[in-house]
Amino acid sequence: MGIDAGFDMVPPLSRTEADHKPWNLFIDMVKQEFSTDERLEVKLNYLSFNAGEVSTLPFEGFKFLRFSSKVSGGDAAKTGAWELVETVSRIAKFVFGSRVVTWNEALDQFGHYDWNEVDDSLRSYEQVVGWSDSEAIGNSLTDPTSAKDTQTPLFEVQPVPGKGKGLIAVRKITMGMRILIEEPILQANNVTPALLEPIIARDLKSLSKEKQRQFLSLHNNFPGKHPFSGIMKTNALRCGSGATVGAIYPTICFINHACCANAHNSWNERLEQETIHAIRDIEPGEEITIPYDHGGPSTTRRPWLKEKFGFGCSCQLCLLPPADLEKSDKRRERIQQLDKDIGDPVRMMRVPSASLLNCRALLQTLKEEFEKGTNILVARANYDAFQIAIVHGDVARAAIFAERAYQVRLLCEGGDSPDTKRMQQLAENPELHPSAGAHSMRWKTKKSQVPRELSEDGFENWLWRRR
Repeated sequence: MGIDAGFDMVPPLSRTEADHKPWNLFIDMVKQEFSTDERLEVKLNYLSFNAGEVSTLPFEGFKFLRFSSKVSGGDAAKTGAWELVETVSRIAKFVFGSRVVTWNEALDQFGHYDWNEVDDSLRSYEQVVGWSDSEAIGNSLTDPTSAKDTQTPLFEVQPVPGKGKGLIAVRKITMGMRILIEEPILQANNVTPALLEPIIARDLKSLSKEKQRQFLSLHNNFPGKHPFSGIMKTNALRCGSGATVGAIYPTICFINHACCANAHNSWNERLEQETIHAIRDIEPGEEITIPYDHGGPSTTRRPWLKEKFGFGCSCQLCLLPPADLEKSDKRRERIQQLDKDIGDPVRMMRVPSASLLNCRALLQTLKEEFEKGTNILVARANYDAFQIAIVHGDVARAAIFAERAYQVRLLCEGGDSPDTKRMQQLAENPELHPSAGAHSMRWKTKKSQVPRELSEDGFENWLWRRR
């Protein structure tokens, strides 16, 4: 017997492209989250977890009705079934929203579908039908498990006109997919070229011939009497936000800049490696890019890029028609001003409702500027909103903001990122934050007080305290 828990997809997905694309994103995110988990097994037509007979996810999402597992008993404890169900449910809710109906028999909640329907759907996983009459899932570039895709790399290093070399996608890369993870071949502190040159020369001697060749093959925008320092300045990525140490990577350093990039780079402290994730869908033949700059309007970021990296930016954003570029510049100026206002600690303490609405305005502006995908700034803005709520005792809203920050971190940095895991912990227990209730308890709520019966608009009005 035992107690089952899980989620149902209500209504089921259709065989249209509108449902095909988000299902592939969901599968990619699940694979990424459990990439090092021994419970996950990739079958020909579905993902299977060693945690229950219904713990499977088909690659053809229109067949899917239920994901569940026994969450009671000794076997469930050994396999971590409850944690598995919670994690997969969380990812599904992020992608599909209210279509994901969670249930738990321990709470007298039961699935939408009867078990005969579920059994029929499970049996259908073994046969490939195709999302449409003319398309089989095995021919889809976005199917992350097809034989074709597992043999085809995500990208190639190729010459890029005006940029030297770059990474070019050779198949479709869906938003949230990890493109690359690499260890640094060389690290150095941010010091003057004269001081840095002998340090790099010494460190290079200790590297293998292959790694020496990798370093010397990188572009140098600052030729002169300090060539090693020039390569470092041109290519190094900081090992974390605010770090003074930069690192050189054999492949990642070929990724070029774009002011509205399609990928995000992040230093994973736990793994001591740099990760690259797609923050929007990337089509075959498209260059993979990351931002070298810190945002801002073109009038400030382009001179900064020229000074720091030695190139004049000619990305798609910078080459927009003047009227469109001006609109983008105004949005970016607004992003900077809102971020500054949100960061005012006195204002957050005295008029938190105004600071909270600034977070809402910031998220809306980010959505307008980065309309094709997401951005790590979205996670940070949600975390700002979390902090405003939690320092005034509002655990219910804080949990929602932390959950949203977690979902964006998951896309941008992956489930193994320490920052992603921290956001997940705060979403589950907001009161773990050291500043919980530090300013006041004027907004005191419990996590259980999140209203689930509201419409989408009603919920957003409640969340932002607009009623």
